[in-house]
Amino acid sequence: MTLTLHHAPDFASTIVRFALEELELPHTLAIVDIDGGALASPEYRKVNPVGLIPALETDDGPMFETAAILLWLVDRTGRLGPGPTDPDRGAFLSWLFFISNALHQAALAMFYPHRPAGEANTDAARAAAQEQITARLGLIEAMLAAQSPRWLSPDHPGVLGYYIGVLVRWLILLPPAPYGIRLDDFPHLKAVLAAHEARPAALRIAASDGLGPTPFTNPGT
Repeated sequence: MTLTLHHAPDFASTIVRFALEELELPHTLAIVDIDGGALASPEYRKVNPVGLIPALETDDGPMFETAAILLWLVDRTGRLGPGPTDPDRGAFLSWLFFISNALHQAALAMFYPHRPAGEANTDAARAAAQEQITARLGLIEAMLAAQSPRWLSPDHPGVLGYYIGVLVRWLILLPPAPYGIRLDDFPHLKAVLAAHEARPAALRIAASDGLGPTPFTNPGT
């Protein structure tokens, strides 16, 4: 496969970069000049028509949307998640789309509360997002405690571990006081993320992108 990842460090493309490195898939990085307006350029919109990152150029054409790219990588490689005939496929897909549509979107509402609520309502929007984030991480924690799935496990790397890890990183680092999360409140999830961030592939990306040695469980150190 010939792959080009359009990337900016510590943006959503980082999730895909962790997966590519874990899979040891050769790829080219195309660094996106976000501040310079590259996302709005006609050239970039041919790759990702919605003007966001990540975007992944493949032999089959360009792809966008984090969950779609991760699922495509799982299916193409047979790694980092259950394949189409695996009995765990349904549960994996359910939680992948939950993370994308529920947890990721709540995180965006925390970071950019003016988008859904307007400038005058940012505090209320952040408070609502905080409740959603805590509840949704609680659902993931309860699922891990009850089921210990292979596809989100300290013992097996997976795309969901890297996806949640980057979201949790942001939710620790970015929200203003008194918002944010305490990862210690979710011990099963913390164990999964600690195992993922200690992987050789994760350490290489963390060093390359300046994310620190514990990017998921103790970012900023």
